[in-house]
Amino acid sequence: MASLLIVDDDRQVLDLLANYLTRFGYRVRLAQDGHEALDRMRQEQADLCLTDLVMPEREGVETIQEIRREFPATKIIAMSGAAGGSYLRVAELLGAHAILPKPFDLQRLLDTIRSLLGEPAQNP
Repeated sequence: MASLLIVDDDRQVLDLLANYLTRFGYRVRLAQDGHEALDRMRQEQADLCLTDLVMPEREGVETIQEIRREFPATKIIAMSGAAGGSYLRVAELLGAHAILPKPFDLQRLLDTIRSLLGEPAQNP
């Protein structure tokens, strides 16, 4: 099954998404900022990275650019609720394959992941 890297500075979001996506057989790794995400990617490349955009240390937009440069095969989903989601358009222009405004429906997230990875849609 595909490997996912989830990047968010909110531990509750990380835990929720990890628990949910693990149920569907994904191998999930977590990072709390862009620096940690890049370290994890350099250790083991993920098939898909789901990243928040507004984080301390290294923001999601910078992280997206770096992942696109170093790991062009990795699919990227940007998520954000900051500034009414206006950062999402920037993330898309800089290489995110999909965007999700927070809060989002978990089924929509799963459908987006499956679509980007070329997996068939299924009911949870």
